[in-house]
Amino acid sequence: MNHFTSVHTVGIPVTDQDRALEFYTKTLGFALVVDTPLPQLGGRWIVVATPAGADLALTLATEAGVDTGIRLGTPDAAATHHHLTTNEVPTSDLLSWPGVPPMFTFQDPDNNTLYAVQT
Repeated sequence: MNHFTSVHTVGIPVTDQDRALEFYTKTLGFALVVDTPLPQLGGRWIVVATPAGADLALTLATEAGVDTGIRLGTPDAAATHHHLTTNEVPTSDLLSWPGVPPMFTFQDPDNNTLYAVQT
């Protein structure tokens, strides 16, 4: 019996929750879902999700500088790459091989590595 049917929330480690919230909402276009004080953990519980209401949400937790392994889907990897580089977000080259969707990596303000993959 499979007890799990989806991935609910993925934690993104950050050092400054306000800066991270601005990056994920304004630069990447995520929508704020929850922002509530959580003093027992020394910060806030912040959840952002894609505006389309995807099943997956991200929580901005207090630690930083890791390869998250998170792949974010985009309908146009080249346009997303251009948008991020224009906004001075550190990115890798846009990679494209036959039979593999175009993709690239980028870093948030806390040097966490994320991936953009054309869906």
